[in-house]
Amino acid sequence: MSIRWRLTAWYSGILFITLLVFSIAVYGFVHLYTYDEMKTKIMQQYNRIKPVLTISEDGSLAYVTPDRTSKQRMEEADIYVQIYTYHNQLTWKSDNMRLRGLEFEMSAPSKAVKDRGFKKMNVGGYPFFVYQDFVTTENTNEIVGWLQVGTYTGTAENTLNRLRSILITGSLATLIIASTLGLFLARKSMKPIQKVADAANQIQKGTDLSVRIEYDGPQDEIGRLIGTFNGMIARTEGFYKELEDAYAAQRRFVSDASHELRTPLTTIRGNVDLLHKMWTSSPSDRPDLDEETIRQISIEAVGDIADEAKRMSRLVSDMLSLARADTGQTFEKEPIALQPLIEEVARRAKFLPKTAEWHVGDLRSLNGVYVVGNRDYLQQMLFIFIENGFKYTPEGEVRLDVILYKGQIGIRISDTGIGMDKDEIPHIFERFYRADQSRGVTEGTGLGLSIAKYIIDMHNGSVEVVTKRGEGSTFIVWLPIIFAPPLE
Repeated sequence: MSIRWRLTAWYSGILFITLLVFSIAVYGFVHLYTYDEMKTKIMQQYNRIKPVLTISEDGSLAYVTPDRTSKQRMEEADIYVQIYTYHNQLTWKSDNMRLRGLEFEMSAPSKAVKDRGFKKMNVGGYPFFVYQDFVTTENTNEIVGWLQVGTYTGTAENTLNRLRSILITGSLATLIIASTLGLFLARKSMKPIQKVADAANQIQKGTDLSVRIEYDGPQDEIGRLIGTFNGMIARTEGFYKELEDAYAAQRRFVSDASHELRTPLTTIRGNVDLLHKMWTSSPSDRPDLDEETIRQISIEAVGDIADEAKRMSRLVSDMLSLARADTGQTFEKEPIALQPLIEEVARRAKFLPKTAEWHVGDLRSLNGVYVVGNRDYLQQMLFIFIENGFKYTPEGEVRLDVILYKGQIGIRISDTGIGMDKDEIPHIFERFYRADQSRGVTEGTGLGLSIAKYIIDMHNGSVEVVTKRGEGSTFIVWLPIIFAPPLE
């Protein structure tokens, strides 16, 4: 059973019980009030009746009748009176009873009768409400008769029957109308939820995460549900796009890594094949090569193998560093004095292979300046930028200096090399990205700046790039600093 049918069933059941209780309460109240009024009317007349004892000629009791004033009052009040005399078993009836030929039932008109009080009777096919009790003498309190006072209840019963019919008919009509409207409203209220189910089903069957549910109703429970669903789908779409981008980057990473590894492997394999052929062939098969020439070729081949092995080692090391970054691995950090660290990097940079001049600015402003970081990773990051400067500066200079600004230290590495176009800047920190101008010309794997960016991020820093084609590039690494007493 669907939710709308269950809601309608619950609503109709509660409404049915409510109407039933209400109808019973209304009918019971009217019934009780009506018969209480009759009881009051009958008792008032009963208390006003003054029975008169009629004495026969021999002095014995003949029969009991009301006095004249009592007869007049009960006729005016439409009261029916019947008196039974035990002495001679005679029955006296009021005029309205005699004219209509009515007679109250007397089940056991004996002095031991227990059926006293109010009683409903059917007299001649007419409903009556009767009060009955004994008639006694004033002095001796002797029981002499059986008095019954009643009134016609046909009009009241008809009114109660009409009321019962109205309540039953009205309740049924109300229940039918309310159930129909409840089903309509439940269907209308559940329609947005059906939209949610349809949208979820559409997403399940396909890959379109751009589906959104349009809703312009109030921000009630359903409105919040639809808003939550749309927000969830939006976040899922974002995660899906990020996942697709990650997969694309991973495929590009694998493709570029395969490309970078293929070249040294091809070189190594070619040199190994050459050496194997020279060393295993007989002298007659290589008449143009003497021992000295073979020795020289072997030295060159082994040198090429060594160089390509070093290149592959650097590539694998860089890839491992990026893999650790991808898994969220961190490194230990501690306060580090910047002046000795950068001076050590500047000293060692003089021995790197280069064709450009190397200049170091004034580093005395770093005295007493510390950063919270890892010494080895900071040195690796600085050497990446310096080596890139040397690599892309065939002639000119590469310069290192520092800038202090608003609680940050800016380590600036600038060169006068080939530079880049501005549209390349957003991509230079991507893995294996190399400018078209340098790809295949300048040695490298395209992983250095990606590793440098990872190290900068782990130190809560940032990097600023200024470059222009043919005029060189400037990288400024900004790191948050802490101050301490100057070093001696």
